[in-house]
Amino acid sequence: MHFLNSIANLKFDMTAAHPDKPKNIAEVVDFYGRESAARHRRVEALSAEQLLTPIPFAGIFNMPAVLYLGFLNNHSIHHRGELATYLRPMGSKVPSIDGGSFDEPFRMPEAVESAA
Repeated sequence: MHFLNSIANLKFDMTAAHPDKPKNIAEVVDFYGRESAARHRRVEALSAEQLLTPIPFAGIFNMPAVLYLGFLNNHSIHHRGELATYLRPMGSKVPSIDGGSFDEPFRMPEAVESAA
């Protein structure tokens, strides 16, 4: 959430306070439910000029805000894949995330099936 907020602020503040670490899954779900939509709306409200504004990041990058959105998307996909990879060795099943999986095969949505 901090990264998304930084894009909306057009500034990466590495000294910003971080929320307390969640104590359980319910707190994680609550945090994302409470914070995610508002932060996405802030980014959606950025103008084209703002999205093209270069933002320095940790002395490593200085890219337009829009490129950080692509980085954030790819980074999230990477971590989602990591989490899915850990499921089976932990004795769980891998859900259908993007299409099917061995444990949960892809199913055509009913609306698409009935249109065919």
